[in-house]
Amino acid sequence: MKAMIFAAGLGTRLKDETSQKPKALVEVGGKPLLFHAIEKMKKSGITEMVINVHHFADQVIQSVNSTDFGVKIHISDERDLLLDTGGGLKKAACFLAGNEPVLIYNVDILSNIDLNLVKKQHLETGALATLTVRKRETQRYLKFNDKQLAGWINKKTGETKISLPEVFENAEEMAFSGIHIVQPEIFKMMPENERFSIIDLYLELAKTRKIMAFYDDSDLWIDVGKPEELEAARKIFV
Repeated sequence: MKAMIFAAGLGTRLKDETSQKPKALVEVGGKPLLFHAIEKMKKSGITEMVINVHHFADQVIQSVNSTDFGVKIHISDERDLLLDTGGGLKKAACFLAGNEPVLIYNVDILSNIDLNLVKKQHLETGALATLTVRKRETQRYLKFNDKQLAGWINKKTGETKISLPEVFENAEEMAFSGIHIVQPEIFKMMPENERFSIIDLYLELAKTRKIMAFYDDSDLWIDVGKPEELEAARKIFV
């Protein structure tokens, strides 16, 4: 399995932390978030990965190049245009092509989820994509029927995106965890436009393909993209 770490975000919610450095290099427990992610990938047996860069890209590249992680790391450069999640994955396809599944991991996620269990379910179900989800409060939910993606809803605005109309209304609402696995054939199904959301692509593909949920109940999952969550993480990782 290969991996991609989404690390190109602006980190605008962490204003004080990201005014002089990228979110990927914000430290928790004396270690940059990016290093936490790379080490988690390595512990899961991944030996080749891609990191996309945009905000303070030079700092990320220098940090990666000056550290020996014992794995092969490619840089996908988005300095000219931040491509969103789908576009970012599409641009990195040249590094991820082949027959192996691709793990995608948001750099601002700290979790003790067993990634090999996600991979196991992904392969057993024959899914095109497997999305890790949790029971937690948020404004935007993915909806699943028997673990098959059925749609999306924004609870605050009422906006919906429906993949399976016949089951959407009663489908279970789950929050996306920022960790997913895709088959490399998905690169052939991507839109022509350069910038797009991977979630929007999943919602479209779910009309005809298996886009499945992995229900994550691990005891640690934190999105440190918000100041209060970053502070909470720093109390755990000391």
